[in-house]
Amino acid sequence: MMDLEYELKNRISAVDEMLLGVLPKEEGFQKTVFSAMRYSLMAGGKRIRPLLMQGSFEFFGGREEALLGPFMASIEMIHTYSLIHDDLPAMDNDDYRRGKLTSHKVFGEAMAILAGDALLNYAYEVASRALDETFASMLGDCSKESVDVCSFRRIGRGVKALRILGQKPGVDGMLGGQVVDVELTGRAIPADTLDFIFDYKTGAMIEASMMIGACLAGASDPQIEKIGEAARDIGMAFQIQDDILDVTSTEEVLGKPVHSDEKNDKTTWVTLYGLDRASQDVEKYSDAALGILGQLYGSSDAETTFLYSFVKWLIHRKN
Repeated sequence: MMDLEYELKNRISAVDEMLLGVLPKEEGFQKTVFSAMRYSLMAGGKRIRPLLMQGSFEFFGGREEALLGPFMASIEMIHTYSLIHDDLPAMDNDDYRRGKLTSHKVFGEAMAILAGDALLNYAYEVASRALDETFASMLGDCSKESVDVCSFRRIGRGVKALRILGQKPGVDGMLGGQVVDVELTGRAIPADTLDFIFDYKTGAMIEASMMIGACLAGASDPQIEKIGEAARDIGMAFQIQDDILDVTSTEEVLGKPVHSDEKNDKTTWVTLYGLDRASQDVEKYSDAALGILGQLYGSSDAETTFLYSFVKWLIHRKN
């Protein structure tokens, strides 16, 4: 039986160490933005997206990990950039994130915007550099006449993963969901529009994480699409649970302000359907996601995998 608490502690620690290893040094004329990047990236958190990527990679039997670490770091940098911008006065106007002052409260609004921009750009630099290095090591000497097919397949998987990393956080993913969310703040949001916001704003980054993990592990296209389907259900359950916690939890437990949705006059799953229906829907989407994982794994042993245990814990979290 997996000790998930112990496993999470070790994995989160490893992700933190990896992130510190890829961050630029706080030196040079632009060192302030480097400090702001580090401040928000290393402010704690559950490292959900890199761990979902790692779990998906393992779930599909991934072996070659040269690209996994850089992509895990990249997804967390993109997530952190989105949080920095979400907290700005023009958006949610929050003073605390993960129990610490938000970036704009420490570095000012202008530098917080730049730090978010820098993390987004640096994420793609880290991922593309790793892909370039993998390609260079595969080819070696330019005069080499042949390269094995497996190596080319590995590069192909990396290119596909980079495409997912580019698309899911963008206008057809997280950013698109945020656009609709911002435009409709203070207005009643119909159920189908709220579905869209949840699917794009929250779900797309979870999809990216799990699809990239599967892709790098060598999963087939149908398997990648199927894990993306599970990720969409996970994203819905995760966001509905977030709405529930915003109403039922405390700032001390969450590490961020509660009732912020009410303060910003936002329609949520709770305001639309009530707490009882919201709790039922968390279970509905959770069961659907875990069912897909069971189908993909092909046996009852899916419950023994880190990914299955992590998803189950994640959806029913208390903070």
